[in-house]
Amino acid sequence: MATSASSFSWASFLKSIASFNGDLASLTAPPFILSPVSLTEYTKFWAENYPDFIAISKEEDPEKRFIKVVKWFIGTLKEQYCSRNEKLGSEKKPLNPFLGEVFTGQWKDADLGDTNLVSEQVSHHPPVTAYSIWNDKNKLSLEGYVGIKASISTQAISVRQYGHSVLTLAGFGDEKYLITLPALHIEGILFGKPYVELEGKSFIQSTTGYKATIEYSGKGYFSGKKNTFKVNIVQNDKPSATLYNIKGQWSGVSKISGPNFPEQVFLDATKQQVLELQVKDISQQNEFETRKAWLKVAEAIKLGDYELIHKEKSEIEINQRIYRKREERDGKTWPRRWFDTVLVKDEAWYEKLSADAGVVAGTAHSSSSTETKKADREVDTNWRFSKQKYLESPIRPDVNETFPDVISQYLHELQEEEPVANEDDLKKEEAVPEGTV
Repeated sequence: MATSASSFSWASFLKSIASFNGDLASLTAPPFILSPVSLTEYTKFWAENYPDFIAISKEEDPEKRFIKVVKWFIGTLKEQYCSRNEKLGSEKKPLNPFLGEVFTGQWKDADLGDTNLVSEQVSHHPPVTAYSIWNDKNKLSLEGYVGIKASISTQAISVRQYGHSVLTLAGFGDEKYLITLPALHIEGILFGKPYVELEGKSFIQSTTGYKATIEYSGKGYFSGKKNTFKVNIVQNDKPSATLYNIKGQWSGVSKISGPNFPEQVFLDATKQQVLELQVKDISQQNEFETRKAWLKVAEAIKLGDYELIHKEKSEIEINQRIYRKREERDGKTWPRRWFDTVLVKDEAWYEKLSADAGVVAGTAHSSSSTETKKADREVDTNWRFSKQKYLESPIRPDVNETFPDVISQYLHELQEEEPVANEDDLKKEEAVPEGTV
């Protein structure tokens, strides 16, 4: 008889996290807080407020264009960080992507043109997801990557994000915007209803010389409302002269004002237009594509069938451990499909934007950190999208190409290789706490 989510003891879970020390991705969790969605899908939240995203490319004035970038970014936060809480009643733990897992989709609009999304799990330990979003008609693109490190207490999970996004406007001479990521913590664990609150600061820095400092707070600091934030916008050559202030709730209403600009509504996140990403049917997907790869696990989660969840998840995870062991033995490295690492020192524009924003270049520290100790431009790298690699891969956001997939071929060769020593031990199902997966 299958074990369901109803058999889970929340008290047992709290006891397990009280003494937890390690990678958040390995934390076992009760079935009812598991999401049937992989973390690779979260990249879609960067452009679901589609009209605001495209509007950036249509603004001729540099200052107004920067304001539109800030508006688009603030508009992404609601979908990124609290849409699951609103739709599902609490934050859910996403499926932890395996190395090489990919997710693709398209936003289709007759007037605004088609926008493509590709994301790839480029690292498993530590977990890092890279992504690229582009609209050729309007000559804008967004690329970036995000990794996380977490610490856990009985009251909250604190998460530091590593990486950044870069928005490029080809229609304005490859104008660029460096967008760093905020830290966050997950509250409500004691009550069994987790939710996300952002904290600290993040920055937006443009090659046109504008900088936005965004400061986040939970309920009771800036105001008595949750999800509060404030923004200070300046020109880099006049850092003490504020051009605009923005404040409010990133999940609700915010207002903008300035020395010569009367206060008015900046954004009402509850009313912004969200365009749903179109994703290929599972029957048309490659074996590495998220929804096909995790189909059986997702179905088990929806059923609340603990034994089936554990069985299907274990099969994927054990195979991944076997592949890594075989690669280690053979001196091989998993090939990345669409992304390459680029040294910090080889991107002068990135170093300048980081310096202008006052943040560390690379991942020696978390995304919005001003700490530069231990950062090394000769060694530190970033993940960057390769259009050439994209064209050479058969996986597409709309319809996959029919030519051979070299990464599928690599995987199948790996599967046929001689087993490593003690491989049978890896295939044995590992015991986990009752009611968790």
